[in-house]
Amino acid sequence: MLASCANAQTGESDAAPAAAAFETTDVAGFEEPWAIAFAPGTATLFVTEKAGTVKLIDTKTGETATVAGAPKVDYGGQGGLGDIAFLPAEAASTLGTRTIYLSWAEAGEGDTRGAVVGKGKLVCSAPTTCAIEGLNVIWRQTPKVTGRGHYSHRITFSPDGKYMFVTSGERQKGAPSQDTGTTLGKIVRLNLDGTPAAGNPLESKGGVSAEIWSYGHRNLLGIAWDAEGRLWEVEHGPAGGDELNLVKPGANYGWPVRSNGDHYNGDNIPDHEPTDGFAQPALSWNPVIAPGGMIFYTGDQFPAWKGHALIAGLATQAIVDVAIEGESAREVARHEFDNRLRAIAQGPDGAIWVAQDGKGARLLKLTAK
Repeated sequence: MLASCANAQTGESDAAPAAAAFETTDVAGFEEPWAIAFAPGTATLFVTEKAGTVKLIDTKTGETATVAGAPKVDYGGQGGLGDIAFLPAEAASTLGTRTIYLSWAEAGEGDTRGAVVGKGKLVCSAPTTCAIEGLNVIWRQTPKVTGRGHYSHRITFSPDGKYMFVTSGERQKGAPSQDTGTTLGKIVRLNLDGTPAAGNPLESKGGVSAEIWSYGHRNLLGIAWDAEGRLWEVEHGPAGGDELNLVKPGANYGWPVRSNGDHYNGDNIPDHEPTDGFAQPALSWNPVIAPGGMIFYTGDQFPAWKGHALIAGLATQAIVDVAIEGESAREVARHEFDNRLRAIAQGPDGAIWVAQDGKGARLLKLTAK
């Protein structure tokens, strides 16, 4: 694999694409896939399609099916069905019955919308016969606003399995990211039933402030835990300034006051500086990578990737390989594809699964050569 150039700390790389370290198998097609996740303990991969469908694929047989009981979503722009997540503690060799979490865009009064998270039961009577039952909304982004962008709504669970973290985008509104009376532009930390978790930084303020774990974010489309149990997120900047951040409780990441990018109309935004009072990105990119999902690789098929963050790139049409070095990070390589990449997951055997973005998207499996 070819290393990125020396100034990859700011993501400015014109290095040649890395030589392929894997073989790619085209497995199946989906319409506007947004998230992919294996049910823990199984070889069954679940796929959300943005227009509002949940599908599954038995990766051992290649058989696909539609999961009944998906929620009604507000589809349009960046909105629709979002993330899908399962509790690692409920790992089992058969699908059976287990808890399922979904996120999606929900319509509000007037011309408003917001992200929500729902919790229900996945009930499977056969390997490819599954339904979602008792799905109820347990968390809502506050407030609902106009527009159809920057929902974020990625879901992850703490390594001890006690808490749910949800990324809540600033809905292209900017200023609410700095307003701790809203959950726009935040990461929230919740109990598994969607209520605010005890010990959150702004717990004493009550209301939605009690949900906040970190703030000053823009559009957070990847979130994952490293081997040390630290939480990281990757988010879209404006015109430049995509960021990888080590997430710390109560930290303010600066948007829209600071960014290593500029407004789309060319207006300047002051860059991050060590003395500006905001948390600094571990790594930023200019030009942008336009990140999709992110994982930390823990398998054995690709030893060179172990412990690295692997980010699905939309604009880059690449897997962006990032090494973590303490509280900083360094881009190691980009593995290019022919299409935008929306989602990424690690299979039970250490293979990497990637979903392309958009209509007629393909699900790809990457295995070691």
